[in-house]
Amino acid sequence: MYPKALSPTRLRILLSRANAPLTVYAHCDIPCGIYDPHEAQISALTAWRMCQLIQELPKPSAGAKPEESEAYQAKLARYMLVKEQHCERVKSELRILWGDYFTPDHAKTFPNLHEMFWKAMKQASKARQGTSAAEAQELLGQVHQIAETFWKSKGAVPKKFPSMQKPGGEIVYPTPSA
Repeated sequence: MYPKALSPTRLRILLSRANAPLTVYAHCDIPCGIYDPHEAQISALTAWRMCQLIQELPKPSAGAKPEESEAYQAKLARYMLVKEQHCERVKSELRILWGDYFTPDHAKTFPNLHEMFWKAMKQASKARQGTSAAEAQELLGQVHQIAETFWKSKGAVPKKFPSMQKPGGEIVYPTPSA
């Protein structure tokens, strides 16, 4: 026995579903040529600060009032969420630089480029999973290396300046070449 024939309307519906356009998300697939590691640095700095705040957060005593415990838990949850969001943001920003900006020629000029990105992505995951300020600070250092390489690839001289933010640290900025 043969299946019933599809009506033209039903056939159009099935075909339109099969050929539906996919939604694609990217920084810029034009390409626009506008890339900057600053956002990754700010996000790594934020993750570091959240770890500092988590470590500084006074734990309620055993006999604390319920509202004190709730306030502690709420602050801890907020700090953890922000830390995790910013670690993921670091990874997103690094993926953009790695996938859209850096080219095979850059990899020849900077032979450790792949390893730098691989380590930074792994470190972002590690910082996201825990609450160690040292792990987050290590992430910031790795993001700095990538920022320095990025600016060198553009012919600039990278220089670290104090971040002037609460956690301290530095931010890598370009300076004109001599």
